[in-house]
Order: sequence, then C-alpha cells, then structure tokens
Amino acid sequence: MVKICCIGAGYVGGPSMAVMALKCPAIEVTVVDVSRPRIDAWNSDRLPVLEPGLDTIVRACRGRNLSFSADVDRHVADADIVFVSVNTPTKARGLGTGRAPDLAYWESAARVVAAASRPGTGKIVVEKSAVPVRTAEAMERILHAHAGDGAFQVLSNPEFFSEGTAVRDLLCPDRVVIGGGDTDVGAVRALVDVYAHWVPEDRIVTTGLQSAELAKLAASALLAQRVSSVNALSALCEATGADVSDVARAVGSDGRVGGGGRGFLDAGVGFGGPSLRRDVLSLAYDCERHGLHEAAEYWRQVVAVNEYQKGRFVRRLVASMLGTVAGKKVAVLGLAFKKGVGDTRESPAVDVCRALLAEGARVSVYDPVVSETQIIRRDTAAAAAEVEVTRDAYEAADGAHGLCVLTEWDEFRTLDYRRVFDGMMRPAFVFDGRNVVDAGELREIGFVVYSVGKPLDAWLNGMPAVA
Repeated sequence: MVKICCIGAGYVGGPSMAVMALKCPAIEVTVVDVSRPRIDAWNSDRLPVLEPGLDTIVRACRGRNLSFSADVDRHVADADIVFVSVNTPTKARGLGTGRAPDLAYWESAARVVAAASRPGTGKIVVEKSAVPVRTAEAMERILHAHAGDGAFQVLSNPEFFSEGTAVRDLLCPDRVVIGGGDTDVGAVRALVDVYAHWVPEDRIVTTGLQSAELAKLAASALLAQRVSSVNALSALCEATGADVSDVARAVGSDGRVGGGGRGFLDAGVGFGGPSLRRDVLSLAYDCERHGLHEAAEYWRQVVAVNEYQKGRFVRRLVASMLGTVAGKKVAVLGLAFKKGVGDTRESPAVDVCRALLAEGARVSVYDPVVSETQIIRRDTAAAAAEVEVTRDAYEAADGAHGLCVLTEWDEFRTLDYRRVFDGMMRPAFVFDGRNVVDAGELREIGFVVYSVGKPLDAWLNGMPAVA
C-alpha cells in the first residue's frame, strides 16, 4: 500500500487529500498539521473548511484510509509521497513587504521532511503550495543538504480549484499539472498513476518543474486581470449611462474573450480570497527580481485596479449619503469573499467595513456563514461597540441609513425589501456591490439604489462620485 502524507490541513490540503482518499481506496492518506485545534476540527463533525460535499467525503473515508494527525514527524517518516501544502502569505515586513510571498512555513515544512525521513529511504516530495518559480529547486537543496543527492525527488503539483466548488473541481478537474525535472521521470509517473484513478490521462498535463510553478501564478493572474478589466469598465459605464452587464454579455459572447470563464466578467466591488491577490503580487515580484520591471508594473496594476474599485465603491457610498456617514448606521450584508464559502481572507467586504468605520459610521453586519468572532476580532479589527453582528438581514438593516450587499448569497436576492425599507431611515440607500438586487423593483419601493456599473439612480445623477 502506498502511503501519502500531506503537511498542511488548510483549505488546499484537507479537501485535496479527502478526494484523493475517496478515489484511491488502496492508498493510505494522512493529513498532518502542527495546529492541534485544526486537526481536532477535521476529526470532528464540524470541519474547519466549508465546502459543499466535503463533509460527506470525509465521513466516508475517515477511519478507513484517511486520517488527520498532529504527529507530523511519524507520518512524514512513514510516507512514500509527501505533499507540502502550507500557507505562503504575502510578506508583512522585511524585504519585499507587500509584494513577495512569505516562505517561512514552506521552508519549515521542507526541513521537517528532511529531519523526519529515515536514512537510506527515498521519498517523492510534492510542492502543492502557491510559490514563486524555482522554489522547488530551493526545496531540493534543503533536502539534499540533509540526505545527499538521490534520496528525494521534488515535484510541483499546484492546485487550481475554486473555493465553494472545491469538491466538484477536484472530482472533475479541467486539468492536473505535474512538473518535474529531467531525472524525475519515475516520480512523475508515480504521481500520474495516483491521479489516473479518477482523472483521464489526457487531462493530466506533465511539464517541467518551473512551468508547473508558473502555471499556478499565471492562472490566478489572468483570472484577476479579467475581474480588474471589467471593474475598470464599470466605472466608465456609470459615467456614460452604459450597463456593464450588457457590455460584459456582448464582449463575453466572443469565444476569444468569454471562453469558459464568463463568471469573471461580472462586475463587482472587487476580487478577494486567499489566492488571487497573493499570486498576482508574487508573479509581479518574480518579474521584478529578474529585472522585468515593465512586466512587474503591468501585473501590479491588476491589483491596483482592484484596490481602486473598492475605494471607488466607498467614495460613491459616502458621496451619495450627502457627503458623510459619520454617526449613521450602515448595514453590510455578506462578509465572505464570495457565496458558498466562509472565508473572509482578502474579502472586499472587510475593506469596505474598515473604510466605513474610519469615516465614523456605525456598521451592522450579517453573513449567514461567517461567525461573530471572525467578524469582530479578525476581520474588521474593531471593538464590539463599533460593529454590530446581527442574526439576520432585517435586524442588520433596522434603523440603517444605508444597506450594502457585498456577497452574492442567494438569500439576499429574495429578501422582503418592502420590510427592509419600512425599517430604514429616509432616504433609504442600497449599495449593491455584486449586482444582486432588482434595482428597478427597489426603486419602486422607494430606495435610492446604486449598482456597480449600472445606469445611475435619478437621485445620484449630477451628484459628485467622490465625497
């Protein structure tokens, strides 16, 4: 029986290994992490990752050929294949602050693999984290310094699934990318054989090591570019009276533009999540390190437009509400970066909340999935006195001057907006950052409505776009 160990029980490692265990019943899969609370959550009935269908898979495999453990050294030592799936956030200090990825967790994991492996035994080490190009070579150097050449073979196998559809994407991937060096043919074949249990081989793409690493960053960058492009167009749509949905539909019908990613042509308040911003900045930093300054600046502008879109939304909100939100209650519906997930990392909604608090607003938040602790302590970095966490959308909107829709949860499409209106102050504003509501219907009720990239409400025409 082949034994697989994955270091890192987060958003990538947990779901990836659960699906692998499901589809490869003859393979023993163990997910390890230094965080005991995280491991305990994976072994409980309340998983630390919210993904449709994941709990069913974990329950089916846990105790059979899938386990979760905090005994990192033992399971790394026993494994034939070790996946490294640890966090690589953007650096918050030091060289490359705000641009370069922080590889501290990655290097620590590499050293754990080197120290825990038994002398004379070979292992395949698979890089699954999003990392700069040529990071696998650095991992090889660490491993070979401990055990000499030939004891380890390092591959790159980046993950491309989307949060909220992770199980579906893992079960039926568009492609699986496996990168290896010239001497890693046997290791590549071994990993191909694992995925071939459920992925057609024509969807398993084998490449060089550096190409696989770059493919992950490039995929994130091109998706982020689409979002920033349509969001930049949304500003011009508002200024000219065009409708960004009509523009996106017309442009997206061209297969060269729309392709299979039509959803990334939907305008909004900005992209979020743990990977897009990080990966684009990492790609830009890689370009910068190699002296490709114009290319680096190009990719940085993708992120800059995203920041512009979030700021533009807040400036429009404040200007519309007569130039100030100080002392006014603003309800925020949705804090997760997109529907179907409980993840708020890099969520545009969090930035909007922080900006509103900085302007002196009283903010009430409702999200059907995100916990109160997460909202107050980690995300908005605000005291409970500044942010009210409510049980439903109606409570959030009660007594509010303005209402922001910042996550496209389905329930926000079907709210009783007459009831919402009756409980709000006048004039009652709705700022739709995801184009969720029926603006015409809400205007008939009496709301002043702003929808990103849509023709402006009569109230807003002629008013400044910036407070």
